[in-house]
Amino acid sequence: MRTPTSPPRRSNLPPLRVLLLLPTSTYRTTAFVEAARRLGAQLTVASERPSTFEAAQPDGLLTLDFQHPERAADAARRFATEHPIAGVVAVDDDTAVAQAAIAVALGLSGNPVAAARAARDKHQQRMLMSAAGVAVPQFSLQAIAADPRTLAATTRYPCVLKPLRLSASRGVIRANDSAEFVAAHSRLSRILTAPEFAGCGEWAEKFLVEDFVPGPEVALEGLLVSGRLHVLALFDKPDPLDGPFFEETIYVTPSRLPDAAQAAIAACAQEATRALGLVHGPIHAELRWNDKGAWLIELAARPIGGRCSAALRFTAGERGRGKGDVSLEEIVIRHALGMELPALERETDAAGVMMIPVPGAGVLRDVQGIDAAKRVSLIESVEITAHRGQELVPLPEGARYPGFIFARGDSPSVVETALRAAHAKLRFDVESPAT
Repeated sequence: MRTPTSPPRRSNLPPLRVLLLLPTSTYRTTAFVEAARRLGAQLTVASERPSTFEAAQPDGLLTLDFQHPERAADAARRFATEHPIAGVVAVDDDTAVAQAAIAVALGLSGNPVAAARAARDKHQQRMLMSAAGVAVPQFSLQAIAADPRTLAATTRYPCVLKPLRLSASRGVIRANDSAEFVAAHSRLSRILTAPEFAGCGEWAEKFLVEDFVPGPEVALEGLLVSGRLHVLALFDKPDPLDGPFFEETIYVTPSRLPDAAQAAIAACAQEATRALGLVHGPIHAELRWNDKGAWLIELAARPIGGRCSAALRFTAGERGRGKGDVSLEEIVIRHALGMELPALERETDAAGVMMIPVPGAGVLRDVQGIDAAKRVSLIESVEITAHRGQELVPLPEGARYPGFIFARGDSPSVVETALRAAHAKLRFDVESPAT
């Protein structure tokens, strides 16, 4: 596609500068840096912690307070007086709000700050979507300090307990009866009262209780262009996500759902973005499908997390660089800079990624079978991101995967089979915690 607002090609002008908001804990640095290099864009990387190299690279590195978007916007405005910024990109939920504030401060295209804040908070999402008629689970907001037995007695089952701002399914627990509710509340309470969330304010003091929605779950990757949602990919999640915890494993695209179901899912996601007021940039949404239609479970104003974006490749369109050689990060940066967009069509091959499940609680000592896993037909790469000596924490307390496996093939089924076969080759040596 070509957007009607795409500017003409630039000539004899300095490269456009993109401000990339990258938390220090992200996996995404390399992919975005490479995308900016391919586009010939100037890149400034902003993180929440100062870099020892910042003084030596004053135009390339910047420290911003992501937890206080207004402060981040003021600092970005000062920076931009010497180093003009043409676009700003966020990679996770926290930086998405700062991105919106910076875009407003610099007069750049972006989402309204209120819309970004609503996307960041699961309760605000539910309130706005429900009011707009978007299909969401029935929900209620509760205080984590409330008596769980009292809450359990008035709850409809099965239900899901869910923190307001954590990601990667951290703290999300299904309960089928009052006893399970009390146990789930105890675990969630320990998570939210941990030292890392001390001083985080109201969001860490409350949680959602919502109906469990049955049916297969999918992940939708999209790009909002002037408010219109372009679906970049729809991933099936072939492993059932029925609880009690919701650890995601395999994503495979294209989806094997019927065309009518896929269209309804896309329409539901579009309605959700309108309900929140989102108009610009990438979105990542989780939806379920059953005999009552499409249900919006989560929506984030940022691209897919972790290293999963490596599963996505797009056709170059009129630029003619070959089949399937445009990354998601390149599309996101192009859109942020107001540059010409490629066709926004995914390559013809099926693709998939496995977020390797945490094998157990303890300290990682070794991983065996990586070479054997790489030799499985259709496997493109096996990336172990956990390091020896790292503590592995399963859900619902944990939030990080030990690695990722990527595959491509002629169909979703053969890709899924390859991912499972490669995973079966891996052996994790985990030293259990002392009892």
